Amino acid sequence: MITAQVLLNNIESVNRFVAKMSEKDYDIDLSSGKYLVNGKSMMGVLSLDLTKPVTVNAETDDETFLEEIDEYIAK
Repeated sequence: MITAQVLLNNIESVNRFVAKMSEKDYDIDLSSGKYLVNGKSMMGVLSLDLTKPVTVNAETDDETFLEEIDEYIAK
């Protein structure tokens, strides 16, 4: 499993992020506080508090995943 903090602070970044995640054949979840949503669901992602970084958990060991989401990783 790969875990990272991502910042999705506008609708365009949410749309691009969800589109990228939807291409993956493994589970991807986003969490914020006590809430956990499917990272491939636009409605789910938009239901989170996106004013601060959220945690992404990808059920993969493919290290290229981090490269693919580099533009969203909270720095």
